[in-house]
Amino acid sequence: MSSGYHDTLVYRLSMMLVKLNQGEKLDPQSLAEEFGVNIRTIQRDINERFAYLPLQKTGTKYHLDPAYLGKLTTRDIERFAGLAGVRGLFPSLSDDFMRDIFDSRIQSALLVKGHHYENIAGKEPAFRQLEQAIIARCHVSFDYHKPEGAKRYESVAPFKLMNHKGIWYLAARDGEKLKTYSFAKIASLSVMATTFKPEPGVDRMLSEEDGIWLGEEKKEIVLKIASEVAGYFKRRKLIANQVIEKELEDGGLIISAKVGHVNQVLPIVRYWIPHIRIISPEGLQGELEVELNAYLN
Repeated sequence: MSSGYHDTLVYRLSMMLVKLNQGEKLDPQSLAEEFGVNIRTIQRDINERFAYLPLQKTGTKYHLDPAYLGKLTTRDIERFAGLAGVRGLFPSLSDDFMRDIFDSRIQSALLVKGHHYENIAGKEPAFRQLEQAIIARCHVSFDYHKPEGAKRYESVAPFKLMNHKGIWYLAARDGEKLKTYSFAKIASLSVMATTFKPEPGVDRMLSEEDGIWLGEEKKEIVLKIASEVAGYFKRRKLIANQVIEKELEDGGLIISAKVGHVNQVLPIVRYWIPHIRIISPEGLQGELEVELNAYLN
């Protein structure tokens, strides 16, 4: 699902919620014409995405239970529309879970970046445990499965459950080091009685960070983008922490990015070959070419 599609979806849901909140009755056919979508799309919005709302149906039109009219704030509407639009990201599709995450405390435990998702069915209890541990600022312990075997982590301070490009991660502090753990690799989770102090700076950093390499020292990478694909990089950030440094006379771009690991950049470089080259750090372009030659041979 593209970012543009998601933005359009959330806009449509927001406008529908505003209408409901103002006491309007929603006619699916009229809404389909207004938003330029198929009537089945509007019916799916109402029957699936708004399944948790107290809607009533009169004839062919839908309206909000009169007891709830005018009760939604602007923030409520944004939250409802956003979560209804990305509900597939969450590990449980039940309406009870959707209602739970409207709670501002639960909302603060989650950070979604991207709109696709991995299947973590069966791990919902652990997900809920981590939510509650984050809210209560309780330490957690767990086994973490790596290729070389499982490792036990004790007294880890959990800060946020992050969804980055469809994969859920736990951002947490292990001792003095801030790390990310793939949620799917966490097992034998237990919430401890000990607590830790809040760190507003960490929450701010997590919201601003484009990648998941939180504990790594940042490295600057400079790239030259050919004019043929420059428009894609100008339209949105395709690389973590991307900054357009210069627009070239031929329409190309010079882009810089501060990343925690080169793997935040190399997959993008490989994807756009031959229209992108690494200018610095010196030698990285050569290493990439050696790797590609080895693959081709």
